[in-house]
Amino acid sequence: MGKKNKQFVEKITAMEDDFAQWYTDVVKQADLVDYGLVRGTMIIKPYGYAIWENIKDELDRQIKETGHSNVAFPLFIPEGLLQKEKDHVEGFAPEVAWVTHGGDEELLERLAIRPTSEVLFCDYYSKNIHSYRDLPMLYNQWANVVRWEKTTRPFLRSSEFHWQEGHTAHATEEDASKETDQMLNVYAEVVENYLAVPVLKGRKTDKEKFAGAEYTLTIEALMHDGKALQSGTSHYLGTDFAEGFDITYLDENGESQYVHQTSWGLSTRIMGALIMVHGDNRGLVVPPRIAPTQAMIVPIAQHKEGVLDKAYALRDQLKDLVRVDIDASDKMPGWKFNEYEMKGIPVRIEMGPKDIEKEQVVLVRRDTGEKEFVALHELEGRLPKLLEEIQQNLYNKALEHRNEMTTVATNMEEFKQTIDEKGGFIKAMWCGDLACEEKIKEDTTATSRCIPFEQEKVADTCVCCKKEAKEMVYWAKAY
Repeated sequence: MGKKNKQFVEKITAMEDDFAQWYTDVVKQADLVDYGLVRGTMIIKPYGYAIWENIKDELDRQIKETGHSNVAFPLFIPEGLLQKEKDHVEGFAPEVAWVTHGGDEELLERLAIRPTSEVLFCDYYSKNIHSYRDLPMLYNQWANVVRWEKTTRPFLRSSEFHWQEGHTAHATEEDASKETDQMLNVYAEVVENYLAVPVLKGRKTDKEKFAGAEYTLTIEALMHDGKALQSGTSHYLGTDFAEGFDITYLDENGESQYVHQTSWGLSTRIMGALIMVHGDNRGLVVPPRIAPTQAMIVPIAQHKEGVLDKAYALRDQLKDLVRVDIDASDKMPGWKFNEYEMKGIPVRIEMGPKDIEKEQVVLVRRDTGEKEFVALHELEGRLPKLLEEIQQNLYNKALEHRNEMTTVATNMEEFKQTIDEKGGFIKAMWCGDLACEEKIKEDTTATSRCIPFEQEKVADTCVCCKKEAKEMVYWAKAY
């Protein structure tokens, strides 16, 4: 065996020592991404893309199930079109990348590379919506967008990222509002039941809402280091865009009305949540429902007669039951163990001469490291159940961590102490005044994450100004 195989998998920085470096190490060594040539861009490698694809496929299925059609709109937005919605363009102006030349010729009008596509859809709606019979228009687009970020990290904040963006037009506020709620629930369903990441559902404050929206709904997740991550947002846009772009329809009485719009998006940023919620000091941990490979067969002493044949036969036996693969390379078993732990594959199946003799295999869980000896004739019944147990355990662990890292603060002294010493989510009352929200951020660097739908009264007065409180808010430092 060559020297290169003696050092199995390079070590990763312990998350307790340097969480940011741990994250970077895992992203690189689990073979998820490489850095692009342009600052802030990333190459999503086959394994990273396979995980994203599984998330994408389930989300796409649920989006279509709720009546939406996929479309593809252009990458470029003429500057004049972008300027038509004042609040929207102001919100995105610092992050817009511009095309100024086509070949050697300077363009008469600059083109924005889409940071999001509201204005493109609005232009389309203005030309294609005429009657109440045309409504609702329920569209979704899978695309990549560009936002010129100052500080970048793979998945979490990159200059170019992949996402889906939904855009819908409705006859009434009630219909659009239902759509906004529905799509937030779809996001929560996918993130909780497939990525095993518990989320808080709520509304953003006006300060934190999407530029140009009437209101923004959000799902917020807590990372292992106690910081929050906005994991998906759904926006009710009202009629502001419709008024700016003259998107009207004739109702059943023949009267002209403005449409009510929504937009909603979930991006590759959720991959960052996956890493930071479930990962450990051995690397990535991938929940079985989105794992490209749910079980990896590692033959032991594969040079011995019959071992590889039995391992391949086992793969063929299981391939219609779970996503299974086999590593029959000449690397040492210890190297393989480390590699698949680093990649977070949910279950490792070990099979050597002694196991073949006993007509059994060894199942090793990635989440707990526990080993289980299972008779071959029981494997088809046991393996799917084990994968479900791992899925549930990952969710339960993440929820327990979030609960442990959620604290009530009734005054600023408690708030600051919690942020400085513990982190996590802080439940605190708020008067609704922007000045208090800004002062909390200035004094603690924590931001409002959401006004939860499920309200609690943890105090009578605002945590900041001590005036009468209007609502309870989750606060946290965030990515």
